[in-house]
Amino acid sequence: MRRSGPLCVGIDPHPGLLESWELADDAEGLRSFALRTLDAAAGSAAAVKPQVALFERHGSRGLAVLEEVLAGARERGLEAVADAKRGDIGSTMAAYASAWLGEGSPLAADAVTLSPYLGFESLRPALDLAEENGRGTFVLALTSNPEGASVQHRGGPESVAAGTVQAAREENARREWEHAGPCGLVVGATVGPVLEELGIDLAAFNGLVLAPGYGAQGASEEDLARVFRGATDKVLVSSSRGVLRHGPAQGALEAEIRRCNEALGEALG
Repeated sequence: MRRSGPLCVGIDPHPGLLESWELADDAEGLRSFALRTLDAAAGSAAAVKPQVALFERHGSRGLAVLEEVLAGARERGLEAVADAKRGDIGSTMAAYASAWLGEGSPLAADAVTLSPYLGFESLRPALDLAEENGRGTFVLALTSNPEGASVQHRGGPESVAAGTVQAAREENARREWEHAGPCGLVVGATVGPVLEELGIDLAAFNGLVLAPGYGAQGASEEDLARVFRGATDKVLVSSSRGVLRHGPAQGALEAEIRRCNEALGEALG
């Protein structure tokens, strides 16, 4: 992020985007879409974030493309966040951890998104394996979808979201790290004043924050600066459709990535 800026380019091959890029809604179209996006992001963005579900919908061929994308990100010097939102218990969670964070796994990413709603401690296999293998996690805390409030805001000052942030902070305090702890958070750029209303202070958080909602979902650079005031140096800003709609020309994608990074740099300092 210090070298390339705070932008994380989402790789979200929605059928409509594939069509607008004049690509077929099949595994080969998926591959062309994803690899063109990787090429545009290389050297211009800090990270990419493939949306796992949009590869899964193409079955084993789609997952093979995802494996190629994750390997391609490494080859291009990009951090890869697998947006899988996994969460389960016991041996099943251990299997998810091995798939997304295990050494030698064809799906291993630099970080993976996790869902804590079976209890934060249910994520233990992933949290431990992330540290062991020098990888990271992003745990859902305050998401950008309006339906999330029915669960995440519940409890007021003792809200589910506040408890998740506190648990992540404590998790990182147990670890050794250089720049940021391996347990990050997902906090949407569209949450408005909710952090303040719930008494959540991200300035004291000792990890990274993945912020969806920028661009096509409506959040501006000014919204990010306001929502994450005091913590802007920790925020990895995700944009998918906002960048991808400028494709398929690689030059246009690269230009939009640079523009976003420059605008974010000015707003977030």
